[in-house]
Amino acid sequence: MPKVLISDDMSPLATEIFKQRGIEVDVKTNLSPHDLGKIIGDYDGLTIRSSTTVTPELMAKAKNLKVIGRAGIGVDNVDLTAATKAGIIVMNTPFGNATTAAEHAIAMMMAMVRQIPQASASTHQGLWEKKKFMGMEVTGKTLGLIGCGNIGAIVASRAIGLKMKVIAFDPFLTDEKAVELGVEKGSLDELYARADVVTVHTPLNDKTRGLLNKEAFAKMKPGVRVVNCARGGIVVEKDLKEALDSGHVAAAALDVFEEEPAKENILFGHPNVICTPHLGASTEEAQVNVAVQVAEQMSDYLLQGAVTNAVNMASISAEDAPRLKPYLSLAAQLGSFAGQIAESAIKKIIIEYAGHVAGLNVKPLSSTIIAEILRPSTDTINIVSAPVIAKDKGIEVTESLTDKSAHGQSHITVRVVTENKERSVTGTLYGQNQPRLVSIENVPIEAALAPYMLYIRNEDKPGLVGGVGTILGAANCNIADFRLGRQEGGEALAMVSIDTVLSDDILVKLQALPQAVTVKLLKFTV
Repeated sequence: MPKVLISDDMSPLATEIFKQRGIEVDVKTNLSPHDLGKIIGDYDGLTIRSSTTVTPELMAKAKNLKVIGRAGIGVDNVDLTAATKAGIIVMNTPFGNATTAAEHAIAMMMAMVRQIPQASASTHQGLWEKKKFMGMEVTGKTLGLIGCGNIGAIVASRAIGLKMKVIAFDPFLTDEKAVELGVEKGSLDELYARADVVTVHTPLNDKTRGLLNKEAFAKMKPGVRVVNCARGGIVVEKDLKEALDSGHVAAAALDVFEEEPAKENILFGHPNVICTPHLGASTEEAQVNVAVQVAEQMSDYLLQGAVTNAVNMASISAEDAPRLKPYLSLAAQLGSFAGQIAESAIKKIIIEYAGHVAGLNVKPLSSTIIAEILRPSTDTINIVSAPVIAKDKGIEVTESLTDKSAHGQSHITVRVVTENKERSVTGTLYGQNQPRLVSIENVPIEAALAPYMLYIRNEDKPGLVGGVGTILGAANCNIADFRLGRQEGGEALAMVSIDTVLSDDILVKLQALPQAVTVKLLKFTV
């Protein structure tokens, strides 16, 4: 039974869902990094919000950890590089609190342009300063939207409902999606030059850290207003203060800060700044949504292999998982075979999908193939870490897809290019989704893989079968299956299933057969 730890406060519905799905769950919150490190090795899954920080040191102790689920959007408290290299899937819940976060950004904008917090404080003091708090209408004004993903798109919709014009910058926003949302695509410089209000809805990463800095503020219209309800660190607070003090930026509304919890900040007390303590996702509805979603996603993965909203690997839907399962077995066998017959450093991996399989989600299949190819040299590799490790090793990976199959049904071909040669193997599914090899080195051969197999490349001359049988019989090694393939007058192959591992001296005798070119003992998990 899989075991999950919930280490941050969240809705008890998450615990109930894990239990209902048959997963053992412990709730232990407010643990120190030391105490969490002492117990993390017992768990297959870790469920967190923003309080727990998952470091490389913690993951090194998490020997059984397979998945980290973040109940929320931001995953900056998880070291994604370390998680990926450790083969741990990291999931978030990008839709659970999107509406709540977007509504908070709109609320902050409206409070900022009408100076509601300042006016409220003044009125509570018995002052009646109507002229002091002159506001700005948003109708007809331009909202500059930096980031038009789940939250940004909802913000755009609400702003359009307020009769604002929206110009959006997002590298992944297509022309078609912009038309659908009713926004205008623009560059950052265009956005800065035209926006009356600039709002940020991007993750915090190397590209967005410090995005709104002195240079950015200088490009904005005089009197611009700035909203940041995304992540602290996107706005350079020192530069924002200077722009506010000069009057170039008229006001700012901030829900997030460079350091949190923010007990002190250079912007606190500024008359044109309104602040909230990271409340973007703080509604009852959102907290229930993200807790339910993260528990369901983690359960689906631990029980069915379905991967949803992973930030470090391709997703596998619950519907796709059953369809992919037999192909994942085939992919693993092809990758393992290709990896074991590669005789020198791998330079390139070419994966070709043909037939029905080409219409499936092939990313998990490719990751499985890469993982198995590299497993002989990297024991801890899995489908999460495989693409990253291949890239680190300087191995080029390419995929091709076609709906036509030369073999009359779906097949996968794996080509491994080494310093000396290109090796290839093709496989398909037979009967009740049973993996089969159908071609090795372009030589037709039909073979099911077994735990122990002899792979023999030989000259197409009589005597090989008898010679192999004699040597194995003398070694008291039973032959379970003997498959042959050849190109007439050219190269021939044999795949021999055997019951036991052979000693090196037996392999030497097999290699000494006059017909043998190459003899390898291969091992498979089948």
